[in-house]
Amino acid sequence: MKKLVLFGALLVLNMACQPSADEETQTENKLNTLSEKELNDGWQLLFNGKDTNGWHLYNAGDTASAWVVTDAGELFCKPDTFEVAHGDLLTDQSFENYELLFDWKISEAGNSGVFINVQEEEKYPTAWTTGPEYQLLDNLGIHAEYLEDSTRWAACLYGFKPNLNTVEHKPAGEWNQGRIIQQDGVVEFYLNGVKTAEQDLKTDEWRKMIAATGFQHFQGFGAFTSGHIALQDWAKGVWFRNIKIKEN
Repeated sequence: MKKLVLFGALLVLNMACQPSADEETQTENKLNTLSEKELNDGWQLLFNGKDTNGWHLYNAGDTASAWVVTDAGELFCKPDTFEVAHGDLLTDQSFENYELLFDWKISEAGNSGVFINVQEEEKYPTAWTTGPEYQLLDNLGIHAEYLEDSTRWAACLYGFKPNLNTVEHKPAGEWNQGRIIQQDGVVEFYLNGVKTAEQDLKTDEWRKMIAATGFQHFQGFGAFTSGHIALQDWAKGVWFRNIKIKEN
C-alpha cells in the first residue's frame, strides 16, 4: 500500500511539472517567434517584434520613417506622422523560392499591399513599379465603387485577376493571415488558408496581361522572379506581425 501511495504521489508531481496543452499552444503561438519545429524546418523571422532590423525604406536606406513597432509587438505604418519619412518598407534581403507567412490587419476603408520581386534601383521610383502586389484591403469598409473591380479585392493579384475562391476576409481591426508561395516563378496567394491567386510569371500569358493594364508603362514590372519583399505605405493605417519566411 505504501508503495502504491508513493507511486501515486510521484505521478501527480510529474503531471504537475508537465506543461498543459494550453500552455504548449501558447508557447507555439507566441508572437513574432519561431517554434522549435519551425526552426528545424528552416523558417526565419523577418520581424522580431522589437524593431525594424532587416528592413529599410525603399530607395532611402536606414531613414527614420512612419513605420514603428507598437508596445504589442506589431509593425505599424503610422499615417498621421509628418516629422519622419513615408514610403514602402523593404526587406534588406532578396528572395527567390520561398513561402512567406504574415498576419495583417487594416484600418477602416484601409488599402495597402505586399509586393514581391521588388527591384531597388533609382530608375524605379517606387516598389510597385516592379513588384506584383498581394492586395490588402478592408473589403467591408471600402466604398462600393472600388469593389466594382474584383481584381482589387483583398488577397488578389492586384489589378490582374479576381480571387480564385470565395474567402472570408476579417473586418477592419481584426487579424488576417496572408501566405505567399513562389517557386520557380510560379506565385500563389492565400488568405486565411484559402487559395486566392496563382500565376506563372515566366509565361507569355503574364506578359500579355501586363500589356493590357496600366503597368505596361513601367519597364520592369513583373519581369523578375526574385527580389525584395515590400510593405506598402498608405494614407490609412496597416499593421503586421508574425512575418516569417522559409526559403526552398
